[in-house]
Amino acid sequence: MHMHKLVQWTGGISILLLVFVLGLYFFERSHQTLAESIQTQAERMIEELVPVLDTQAYDAKMLQLANVAEFASESVDGETTEDVVIISEPLWPVRDAPYPNVGAILPFNRLVAYYGNFYSKGMGILGEYNQEEVLKRLQVEVAKWNEADPTTPVVPAIDYIAVTAQASAGADGLYRFRMPDAHVDQAIEMAKQVDGIVLLEIQAGKSNLMDEIRHFEHYLSQPQVHLAIDPEFAMKYGQPPGTAVGTVDATDVNAVVEYLASLVEKFHLPPKILIVHRYTRAMVTNADQITPFPQVQLVMDMDGWGPPEQKFDTYQAYISKEPVQFTGFKLFYKNDVKRAGSRLLTPQEILELLPQPSFIQYQ
Repeated sequence: MHMHKLVQWTGGISILLLVFVLGLYFFERSHQTLAESIQTQAERMIEELVPVLDTQAYDAKMLQLANVAEFASESVDGETTEDVVIISEPLWPVRDAPYPNVGAILPFNRLVAYYGNFYSKGMGILGEYNQEEVLKRLQVEVAKWNEADPTTPVVPAIDYIAVTAQASAGADGLYRFRMPDAHVDQAIEMAKQVDGIVLLEIQAGKSNLMDEIRHFEHYLSQPQVHLAIDPEFAMKYGQPPGTAVGTVDATDVNAVVEYLASLVEKFHLPPKILIVHRYTRAMVTNADQITPFPQVQLVMDMDGWGPPEQKFDTYQAYISKEPVQFTGFKLFYKNDVKRAGSRLLTPQEILELLPQPSFIQYQ
């Protein structure tokens, strides 16, 4: 009898233990499942909150700029369809450039810039007219480009020469003059009025290029301020500006890229744009060794003036045939029409180029 009760008692304990163990197991599983569910939901929320680059849209836009794809329409059962037909595999788009960080302006937009210096009427349109007139004229050009290519919205730019090369040595013997902060502030305010960006142009003279760029770090650390360098006035071999065409090497450009990339990382900025002007091969040596970074978008800008045929030839020889990442095209309101029979090119004509320029500069 006692043995029978002991067996019943022991069996009851075993059942209770089994129930306890099973309960603990399912409790842990339910908590694990809940934790996994919370983690999955959190990851989805992070993905929604943190923007990512649409690489498909980026690739499609690069193909469009490269002019290597065209849309062919055909009728199927009475309905018109459009297919992309790849017509060639040229140097463009550049295949080995990295995708940019999120927030990149290019290739989704086109920059249309007004260039110059507030001290000089002869260096470009920024110094030729008052601020109100400059912005009015800039917006007219922006509208022309938006009409010519509605698929690529224009971002206006104030392209200010922050360091100008000088014919005289100056007190420090460096043949360059830095603009006061008040002028840069004015350029930034002008850009703000048209929802645009600012480009700070550097004509280094005999100074060290990086020294001149670092001088403006307090501006370059701002998200709307970008950079342009003009090799024509980078006199690394000692001649005074204007007596010879200056030059930079790929190592110089890469040093600038690395510096800008460091600012992007340090100040949590969207990608910077770096414009490099060029109208001869010697102005940028070893161009094939220039290295774009995800933090910096590189534009090689055709900077020569003259009649249309000459400008097209220069673009073909020194920009199109030596791909880096993006391209630019400069228009001179005065110099381009100096010669008899010459004229200012239209947006429609420039859009026929291979590749299509992402940066248009008016001087």
